[in-house]
Amino acid sequence: MLTRTWTRWLLMHGLARTYVQASARRGSPLGNLARGSEGLLGSSPAIEEIRRRGRIPKMSGVHITADFEVCRLILRDRRFGVVSPNHPALPKPIRWLLAKTDLGLPNLGEPPSMLVTDPPDHTRYRRMVGNVFGPKSIATLEERIAEVADDLIDRLESKPRPDLITDFSAQMPVTIIAEILGLPADMHSTLLKWGDSGAPLLERGLSWAVYRDAVKDLAEVKEYFDQHFDELTVAPRDDVLSMLVADDVLTRREQIANAALLLDAGFLTTVNMLGNGIALLTSHPDQLELLADQPWLWRNAVEEVLRYDGPVRMTGRVANCDVDFDFDHERIPSGSLVLLSLAGANHDPDVFPDPNRFDVTRDNAAEHLSFGSGIHGCLGARLARLEGTVALRALFDRYPNLRLDGPPVPHPLRNLHAYASMPAELGAARTPG
Repeated sequence: MLTRTWTRWLLMHGLARTYVQASARRGSPLGNLARGSEGLLGSSPAIEEIRRRGRIPKMSGVHITADFEVCRLILRDRRFGVVSPNHPALPKPIRWLLAKTDLGLPNLGEPPSMLVTDPPDHTRYRRMVGNVFGPKSIATLEERIAEVADDLIDRLESKPRPDLITDFSAQMPVTIIAEILGLPADMHSTLLKWGDSGAPLLERGLSWAVYRDAVKDLAEVKEYFDQHFDELTVAPRDDVLSMLVADDVLTRREQIANAALLLDAGFLTTVNMLGNGIALLTSHPDQLELLADQPWLWRNAVEEVLRYDGPVRMTGRVANCDVDFDFDHERIPSGSLVLLSLAGANHDPDVFPDPNRFDVTRDNAAEHLSFGSGIHGCLGARLARLEGTVALRALFDRYPNLRLDGPPVPHPLRNLHAYASMPAELGAARTPG
């Protein structure tokens, strides 16, 4: 098992890690972009260098773009597929080795996770759970989200130095998604641990130690859901996971992989969004004043948080055929990897004037690409938006003078932008009424 795991790490992360490090030493903007989190910022020198070279230049063997329109076009274009270990564009020996070293674990970044699956399988998986995250279903959750937010804020009062990540931003979404999936409350800490260790698997170029630890936790996830699905087969409930079990077309592996995706996608993005939002709002007191005077702006404020500092900074697509673009007379050959800087697109000055200004009144903030676009647009986007709007407003309504107690501690990820810790001083609570 260890040999298979190491071989798989080498193929999926080790080689990419070496390539990125070599590119960075040569001074390639792509290498600098992928090597550190600061390079992925929408206004970083690496992003600006990519813009200077064109709308979709080729660097270090791959095409890359920070152009909003190009990113949106590719995300919606069926001629491009998701980056997957079994994509035909990979050399046959690599695909053979990946197939031989398949660990059979519910890795978010590997099939049959719908995140890295194209139609027709993707269509089948998504249709099965789409209604649960549709507008009508999500609207019914607003009252419950408000209850959870208020309860968490009440608990903050008893902590002399609350951590707004572990005590608030993480607890809010994990509570809601656990209830949606029918998982018990005493599982919350375990779910958060699994999410924390699994999140790096959405990146490439991981160290061996990080990959090894993530795989260890994935084995726990698989064991838990396997047992849970056995129980649901005997005694189904009125929840999403019972819907997955009831579908006799899905294999058990497909059931577990997409249950794990729904779980992690249901709270990872929101944890990061809430943390990023608190950091932005506390560092822009003028914007908090606007929200206090005009509370109807909270929904738009969440969109601006997502635009300005979205939780996912980059994604990729593979050309399934030769693709010709009208602009720049550019051809993307079949099998080519295209990297899409979502952070760069969200700071495209041709779409978002003065993009480095955080402005909760920005009239087109919601046009951001932080949740992707097209068939792979984030399934839980509506839920995340609602949780962000309700939770952030409740927190700052109760504690209008809240401030961070020192710089927040960033999470050691590159592509997923998040904070690991955010100690705060709450200040005086606002009296209701």
